[in-house]
Amino acid sequence: MLIVFVIASLAARTRAADPLPSWNDTAAKQSVIAFVEKVTAKDSPDYVAPVDRIATFDNDGTLWAEQPVYVQLLFTLDRLREIAPQHPEWRNQEPFASVLKGDLKAAAAGGEKAIAELVMATHAGMTTAEFEKIVVDWIATARHPQTDKLYTEMVYQPMLELIDYLKAKEFKVFIVSGGGIEFMRPWTQRVYGIPPEQVIGSSIKTKYELRDGKPSLVRLPALNFFDDKEGKPVAINHHIGRRPIAAFGNSDGDYQMLEWTTSGEGLRFALVVHHTDADREYAYDRTSKIGQLSKGLDDAKSKGWIVADMKKDWNRVWIDNALDTNTSDK
Repeated sequence: MLIVFVIASLAARTRAADPLPSWNDTAAKQSVIAFVEKVTAKDSPDYVAPVDRIATFDNDGTLWAEQPVYVQLLFTLDRLREIAPQHPEWRNQEPFASVLKGDLKAAAAGGEKAIAELVMATHAGMTTAEFEKIVVDWIATARHPQTDKLYTEMVYQPMLELIDYLKAKEFKVFIVSGGGIEFMRPWTQRVYGIPPEQVIGSSIKTKYELRDGKPSLVRLPALNFFDDKEGKPVAINHHIGRRPIAAFGNSDGDYQMLEWTTSGEGLRFALVVHHTDADREYAYDRTSKIGQLSKGLDDAKSKGWIVADMKKDWNRVWIDNALDTNTSDK
């Protein structure tokens, strides 16, 4: 019994000493730890004061799954079907008619304009408080169409460990996503440990008005800001006011954020999550319509960015309360 106890204790100490146990001991993990140690050691020439230790993470495909389509788009489609009885005109109006018939390919043929129409129809016309409740209720029960996991279980354990590691080293961690800011804020504290004030995303316009005599913020059917590609550095500057020293993404939509981060003075770090594991998750990059990664792969080496190969660098994918299971490649 004593031997068993000693072995268990040693194993527990080893886990405690390893801040990233779901990462294999490869160059990607070693690079992360080396960077963090250099910028947090006071006797290091690369030391960065805690106030300047800003790290930004993309969300879709970086912190949770984005295949076969973005989670917020699935929310949009569910919401559309729910409120369709209030809009009989949609039966003959595109892209709504195709969605209600289940023909998503035809609906998507309308491109960004069609998606924008769907989003505005389902995300506007209510107060911010009403929208938050709709999101909270949906995210509590909605499940991934292929794995049947809750979407909040389709979160990457290695990235959660990375967030916790950075926070323990006095980094302030932000989400910077193309997804809707008010779609993410209701659940990021619970799922990632990142509070709503540290979430940056795309937004629609709002206005202040009295509803039933009570002050309210009403969501309008008009885009306010699209937080993707060139928009990400702009949003970081606007919301944070400091250039990050570390940034994490997975697609060419994150390219400018990584570029902006690593072009600053002093030691900088950028990491790209490369989806290579068709058995435990998905394998996609250059030709994918969701989370396309091409330019980032081409330029990562010359820019000094680390590419984390999901299949080689992660010994597990999903969060601890969601066991890894095989999924079909898309």
